[in-house]
Amino acid sequence: MNRMREMQRVVIAVAAWAALLGTGASLRAAENDKAYLGRWDLTLKAPEREYPSWVELKEENGELKATFVGRWGNARPLPKAELKNGTLTFVSPKQEEGLKEDMVFTGRLVGNMLRGTVNGTNGQKWSWTGVRAPALKPPANPKWGKPIQLFDGKSLAGWRMMPPDKKPAWMVKDGVLVKEANGPELVNERKFKDFKLHVEFNCGNESNSGVYLRGRYEVQIENESDVEPPDQHLGGIYGFLAPHPTPARKPGEWQAYDITLLGRYVTVALNGVTIIDNQEIPGITGGALDSHEGTPGPIYLQGSEKGQVMYRNIVLTPAE
Repeated sequence: MNRMREMQRVVIAVAAWAALLGTGASLRAAENDKAYLGRWDLTLKAPEREYPSWVELKEENGELKATFVGRWGNARPLPKAELKNGTLTFVSPKQEEGLKEDMVFTGRLVGNMLRGTVNGTNGQKWSWTGVRAPALKPPANPKWGKPIQLFDGKSLAGWRMMPPDKKPAWMVKDGVLVKEANGPELVNERKFKDFKLHVEFNCGNESNSGVYLRGRYEVQIENESDVEPPDQHLGGIYGFLAPHPTPARKPGEWQAYDITLLGRYVTVALNGVTIIDNQEIPGITGGALDSHEGTPGPIYLQGSEKGQVMYRNIVLTPAE
């Protein structure tokens, strides 16, 4: 009888130890899963070029949720995101990607970087990487340098069209920079970190353009997106921040933006009225030049959308 009791005690002790080990493994797994949460700057590596992208992973009610910015367009929730046995999977629908099948991203955390693969165009398999998006805390008391005229009113000096092989759509007429129709983007050759930007624009009827800050965050200019959500209207940070109060569109009239970008915090005034007040920009806009948020970048004017848009008096004051 004593021997049987001793065996029972041993069995109970082993079971308790196994349960403890299992609990420890579960806790470690949960901690490892949490390492995937947060904002990630992605780079998709296709044979012909690299595409910037972005994803934010959150846990809501015990489920993994993903908000994603693809090769173009706005931030949007994804229909599927899961983490299983250390493998992350999220899916961008084919309708959003202009493909015949969904883009299925799979990857793992390797050190501090996400690494994985995704099906691209023409049946190709692309690789992709992700680095954690930087906090980009703004300076407390920025000191401002001398204002810089980015457009001389005479020529495209200091600017380049991208891609260069597209039919030119930008020209200078009567001291004004004009985009007649959709074509290449117009990218300034200088790069900046924190700055104040003054830019005057005239957006034609049913036209669309935008000012990309550091080449990554678009301040929307448009007169044709009534059916889109407010963060895609005039004055919004495209796909992320809606203007308030909602500004009136004024097709064919000159208007002015005064924009301050410090870290990832932005203030936008339209015609002297603040419509976005020191709000955080979560991530890049589709169509960004790159996803390297921690580095300086250029001002670029969107040319790939329809209609006529004109610009003048483009003045940037850098923070020192």
